[in-house]
Amino acid sequence: MGKAINRAQTLVEALPYIREFSGKTVVIKYGGKAMVDKNLKRRIAEDIVLMRYVGIKPVIIHGGGKAITSMMKKLNKEPKFIKGNRVTDEETIEIVEMVLVGKINKEIVSLLNQFGGRAIGLGGKDGQLITARKCKDENLGLVGEIEQINSALIDLLEREGFISVIAPVGVSSKGESLNINADTAAAEIAAALKAEKLIFLTDVEGILKDPSDKKSLIPSLAIKQTENMLRKGEIQKGMIAKVKACQIALRKGVNKVHIISGKTSHSLLLEIFTDKGIGTQVIK
Repeated sequence: MGKAINRAQTLVEALPYIREFSGKTVVIKYGGKAMVDKNLKRRIAEDIVLMRYVGIKPVIIHGGGKAITSMMKKLNKEPKFIKGNRVTDEETIEIVEMVLVGKINKEIVSLLNQFGGRAIGLGGKDGQLITARKCKDENLGLVGEIEQINSALIDLLEREGFISVIAPVGVSSKGESLNINADTAAAEIAAALKAEKLIFLTDVEGILKDPSDKKSLIPSLAIKQTENMLRKGEIQKGMIAKVKACQIALRKGVNKVHIISGKTSHSLLLEIFTDKGIGTQVIK
C-alpha cells in the first residue's frame, strides 16, 4: 500500500507540470552515454513516449560523434579535429551520413516505436529540413553553418502524431551534404519551432563551478552569467558548444534551456515533472 501511495503522490506532483506543458514543444538534444548504455536508452525512450502521451510535443536531435570516430577507425581513416570541430572531407561526410542517418537515427526511431511512440527519422536533406552553407574555415571542409530550418515539415509530422527524430546533417544550395554541430542544430530547431524548452542530455550533471567537483553544480544561470564564464575560461571542452547553443536558443525565443545528465534514470521526467528538477537551467 505504501508504494502505491507514493506512486499516487508522484502523479499528483506531476499534474501541474502536465497541465503547464501539454500542447507545447520540448526539443531534446540526445547525446552522451545515454545513447550507448542499453538500460539508459530504454529509460530515455520511455520518458519521450510518456511525454507524447500526456500532450507534450517532443522533438529529438541526436549526436553520434563517438560512433563516427569508431567507424572511421574501422575504415582505417584517422579522425582530425580543429578547435573541437571534425575536419570533414568527402569520404568523411559519407561516413557521417552512414552513421548518423543510416544507423543511429533508425535505432532511436525503432526504440521509440517499441515503447508505443510513432517516431519517424529525418536527415537535413529530407524536405530541405536543414539548409546550410559551408563554414568560413575552409580547413574544416564539408562542415556547415545553418541558414534555415524547415519547421513546417516538423509541424506537419507533429499534427499527424509523429515524433521527429533528426540527424544533424544539412544540405547546401548545391545539394552537398554538410556536417552540422548537433548542439547548434538543436538550438536552431528549438528556435524555429518556438519551443517551450530545449533540453541537452549530457554525461555530466549540468554546468559545474569546478569541473572536477560534481557537488559544485550551478542550478540556474542567466545568459549574461554564461558569457562571463566563457570569457573567464570557466566553461571548458564539450560544454562550450552547449553553452553557446543555450545562448542562441534563448536569444531566438526559446523560454528555457536545461543541461542535465542523461546517466540519471528517467532524467527527462525528473526535469519536467518534478518540483526540484535536475541539472542546470539557463534563462534569459
